[in-house]
Amino acid sequence: MTRSLLCLAIVAASHSALAQVQGVVRDEQGQPIANASLDVVGSNLQIRTNARGEFSLPVQTGKDVELHVKAPAFMHKTFHLAQGDQPAELVLSSTAMEVVNVVGLPWHASNMESAQPVTVLGGEQLRDRQAATLGETLKNEVGVHSNYYGPVASSPIIRGLEGPRVLITQNGLDAGDASRVGPDHAVATEASTARQIEILRGPATLFYGSGAIGGVVNIVDDRIPQGTDTYGEWRLERDSVANDKLVAASGNTGVANVGLHLDGFWREADDYKIPGAAEIETHEEHEEENHAEHNEDRLANSSTKAKGFNLGTSYILDEGFVGLSYGHLERQYGIPGHGHEGEAVDVYADLKQDRVQFLSELSLDDDWFSAINTRFGFTDYEHSEIENGAIGTTFNNESQEARIDLFHHPLADWRGAVSVHYKHADFSAIGEEAFTPPSDTSSVALALMEERHFGDVLVQLGARIEQVKVSADNMRVDLNEHHHEDEGDHHDEYLSVFSIDTESTPFSASAGLVWDFTPGYNLAFSYTHAERSPSAAELFSFGPHIGSGLYEVGALLQVVEDEAGEFHFDLTRADIELETSNNIDLSLRKFEGDFGFILNAFYNSINNYYYLTDTGMTLEGAHDHASESGEDEHEDSSELPVFIYQAHDANLYGFEGEIIWQMSTPLKLSITSDYIRAQLDEGGDLPRIPPLRIGARGEYEIGNWRAELSGQHYFEQDQTAAFETNTDGYTLIDAQVSYLLSEDLKIYLKGHNLTDEYARVHASFLKDKAPLPARSFAIGVSGNF
Repeated sequence: MTRSLLCLAIVAASHSALAQVQGVVRDEQGQPIANASLDVVGSNLQIRTNARGEFSLPVQTGKDVELHVKAPAFMHKTFHLAQGDQPAELVLSSTAMEVVNVVGLPWHASNMESAQPVTVLGGEQLRDRQAATLGETLKNEVGVHSNYYGPVASSPIIRGLEGPRVLITQNGLDAGDASRVGPDHAVATEASTARQIEILRGPATLFYGSGAIGGVVNIVDDRIPQGTDTYGEWRLERDSVANDKLVAASGNTGVANVGLHLDGFWREADDYKIPGAAEIETHEEHEEENHAEHNEDRLANSSTKAKGFNLGTSYILDEGFVGLSYGHLERQYGIPGHGHEGEAVDVYADLKQDRVQFLSELSLDDDWFSAINTRFGFTDYEHSEIENGAIGTTFNNESQEARIDLFHHPLADWRGAVSVHYKHADFSAIGEEAFTPPSDTSSVALALMEERHFGDVLVQLGARIEQVKVSADNMRVDLNEHHHEDEGDHHDEYLSVFSIDTESTPFSASAGLVWDFTPGYNLAFSYTHAERSPSAAELFSFGPHIGSGLYEVGALLQVVEDEAGEFHFDLTRADIELETSNNIDLSLRKFEGDFGFILNAFYNSINNYYYLTDTGMTLEGAHDHASESGEDEHEDSSELPVFIYQAHDANLYGFEGEIIWQMSTPLKLSITSDYIRAQLDEGGDLPRIPPLRIGARGEYEIGNWRAELSGQHYFEQDQTAAFETNTDGYTLIDAQVSYLLSEDLKIYLKGHNLTDEYARVHASFLKDKAPLPARSFAIGVSGNF
């Protein structure tokens, strides 16, 4: 209530006299650009040019204004206008690059204007590349790979970082699922109804908190309308590789000042085909198990069913909007990679999530403040891991989040905002195979972000301080349980139960600049110091994890081995340290004309890097199997590899490149490449790091026809960690062709892995069990209104 009264008081503050800033937006040939969008930097005001490219904007008397101007097929640009500079003539340059505004940043900026590297996938590009999982949807974007847990639960890897370091958000709020806990946990989002997906590479902790020390993937949709226009889209698609069927639709409209939104989707797929089983190369010790998992050239437990919907409404004001949404998601998906004594086991996850979001963006006519943005979210998430009809483990995550950004008017030409951010997550894993204890994580943060133009140079500064508390009340550990390294024999002496609380104060700061050093080019540099408190799973894990097929041990424990080859677990005596990243990014961009490129180089030095590593030891993971009727219950045991979280200093560095050439009006060519090197200071390589990759794409569009042919070559990965095997290189060829039946109706055909290449993903825990899908073809029809 106090916050609401404060917002109303600010909105109702005294009004100053208004003046008009007028002008016209033109291209390089002097032709007017109709329907160009002009955003007032530091506020939520937006206007559009008329058919003659003209605009008129009310501003406070005596105040200059910065306008961020954008239009399709043109480079976005920021103009500083004094009230005496009228009528203003604003000129935009054409570009072959895809230029999209980034919603997930606190200021108006496109992917070509940010000091940090940003990729935005939206519109038809997003529809053409969407897959059943977020990781597979984004895996071809520069600097982004997939950890590939089959087609059911793949998450994005950004510059070799994943899990709790890469934050997944929906409209700027945490996804609130369990996908950051394990690679087998699906991300609770859906790309088929998204407007765009934004990838912030490098630390984004200033905007989102310490959970974004490796980057952010922000899924943007229109579930809370920002206007009353009527528009929407729908899609029907079927893919042959798994008989994958998709139905998705979304639409917005309005009545008077009330905006309305509805979207929904339904997806179902069988186990997917893999390239010729006769050619499968497996390690000798896994041949029997893999034979059970590859049933008639299909990967067992790789099927999925999913459905969901979102309802939203908002009240549209002259100053902005206030809106509320409710979303429901259900997903059942197989957990591949399981088999016992040559017999396939039916293992799957049953996921449900309810999500409520409140968003508000209001411009303020106040002497001090220009805008206030508020975001509130509540998420109730649950998923159960089920084996032969019996629930093994149930994961619950109930989370609340609130963020308020208050923007101020220019102070000595600096524009920016103060942000207050609160998050709380109550996480539990219940069942015989719960590998993490119930935990409670809460954080509160204060951040300041500022930017200023110095001629052709844009400077961005920021700092953030957080208070993070992580607690677990029921951590059970068999400290003196002895195990024989070769035979897996063990006996229990006693069970220890701990109540653990950790508290930390991560601090982050960044400085960046974008220099337009010559027309059509810019140079971007950013430095970020970011700190992260390790997650509950990284600290407290202890036990078999059915989904990942590992026996996971947290960083609070250590493995102690004696001379007889037996080992046991003991509490570590070292203090829990913050993970600290010092990241440098350098980008060179060419964006005007028919030829453009983006070249990025990065260096990330991380102290106390927490990672899950193979110990080379195994433990018996005994658990019960039962049919759905409860009959024929029996206990089965299998040896699980012991993986433990360790913290060591590491360095990650590499490059990303994208070159685009509009050879002619119908033909566009692009070449991409990325590389990541990840080493420990004490020697050795980090595990599961994606290899060097190079790709090429050709797009041809004439009349109502559009065709695209692309290829990605993944080189052999032989820079591996202890107990990790090399992964052969491979090449994937994809193609698609589409035809516009009318302005709003399209039919299309896609082909993936056209050469039927047998490929293993090095970053996947299942690389030896779950190869990429075989050759597939998809046919679909889509429309918009």
